[in-house]
Amino acid sequence: MIFMKKIQLFALLCLSAYMGDVQAKHVIDSIKPQKPISQRVAPPDSLSLNTSLREGLLQLKDDNKALKYDKKWLEELSNRSLFPLMQSDVENTPAGTVAYDELTTEVLKERLARLDQKTPFHIEYNPILENVIKNFLKNRRSSLQRLMNISQYYFPLFERELIKNQVPKEIKYLAIVESALNPKATSRMGAKGLWQFMYYTGKMYNLEVNNYVDERSDPERSTQAAAQYLKKLYSVFNDWDLVLAAYNSGPGNVTKAMRRSGGKTNYWNLRPYLPNETAGYVPAFLATLYIFEYAKEHGFQVEKRENVFFETDTVQVKRHISFKDIGEVVGMNEQEIEFFNPAYSLNIIPYIEGKNYGLRLPVEAIGKFVNNEDIIYAYLDQEASKREKPLPEVVSAAQAKSSSKVTHKVKKGETLGRIASRYGVTVNQLKKWNNIRGNSVKTGQRIVIHR
Repeated sequence: MIFMKKIQLFALLCLSAYMGDVQAKHVIDSIKPQKPISQRVAPPDSLSLNTSLREGLLQLKDDNKALKYDKKWLEELSNRSLFPLMQSDVENTPAGTVAYDELTTEVLKERLARLDQKTPFHIEYNPILENVIKNFLKNRRSSLQRLMNISQYYFPLFERELIKNQVPKEIKYLAIVESALNPKATSRMGAKGLWQFMYYTGKMYNLEVNNYVDERSDPERSTQAAAQYLKKLYSVFNDWDLVLAAYNSGPGNVTKAMRRSGGKTNYWNLRPYLPNETAGYVPAFLATLYIFEYAKEHGFQVEKRENVFFETDTVQVKRHISFKDIGEVVGMNEQEIEFFNPAYSLNIIPYIEGKNYGLRLPVEAIGKFVNNEDIIYAYLDQEASKREKPLPEVVSAAQAKSSSKVTHKVKKGETLGRIASRYGVTVNQLKKWNNIRGNSVKTGQRIVIHR
């Protein structure tokens, strides 16, 4: 945890120009390492274990800073309506000429040329790109404004991981095209999260996916994986435009397009040979890059927010705990907690020995949780003890059944299917219990059956 604090402090110092000196100082002060829990003096809202657990829990009061938390902004951050709109724009590139008098072709050419000089992408004027930019400005203005506001929470994190992996920081705009900055976004093909990882690609980069946890939706873990994957793609293609195409459609589709085009390597020359979605993908990215970089020139006004990603902190949970229980303690609703912890699929943080499942909350709320950990867990244990448990005879019968096993000696002509049918079990169970790889058994072989 101390190591993570140091990383956060370093990142914040680097971001001071982005956030403003006053705001940066405020954030740095807010995440300074605190004394170990054992050395802290309990605040007035901390509870004693001698207090009635239920009554004491209800007496917990929120921190004054937390009371100022921007509820409206949280609703905006949690809004999931932008993802289908972005998907539609990527898949449906405007066919005709889009009329938008506020931006002339000459001005656009000049601005694209300036972007081309300061980014590693090949940003050249193209009528297709012009149409996409004008379509976004004309028909998606409110959506873009909202995305600019939301980006303040995620972009510092994205930039930190991209720079660390030597990936252009402008790649941060890719998450807008991929997910509209919705960590819970799920595509029709099953890709998920801010960076839209498919299951197998996520597993390649050690993103855990199980009934409780889907790290494809975790902002930090998925961004780390995306940065590593993008870096790997660049080592293959050595061209960031092709990296974008490969990220969307897969490296294989890009190399197929090269073959079909007769060996061309410029994205715009490959575009007719790429899948339809990818054909609109790179223009959508470049259009987003242009609009965000020239936001002021197009009249966008980004509202500065107090809460950015680095003003949150994590604590490792010591037992299975639900968002509902957490919310009752720290004075937040489940939607708020879900926003900060999108990787947990069932709104439950599991506890598994050896796993580092953590709870992320604003720094003010984390302090309140940590200072009251003992009473929180004691209360949860008390509530769990009240639940109806299986009758002793049911437990005993189940234990007896699970512990009972027999050994069967295979007779001539017997098969796994016949043996399984005799004992009322499945073939797969027999194979698992006896480490049988194939589907055949030998006469005289001893088979263990659990009953």
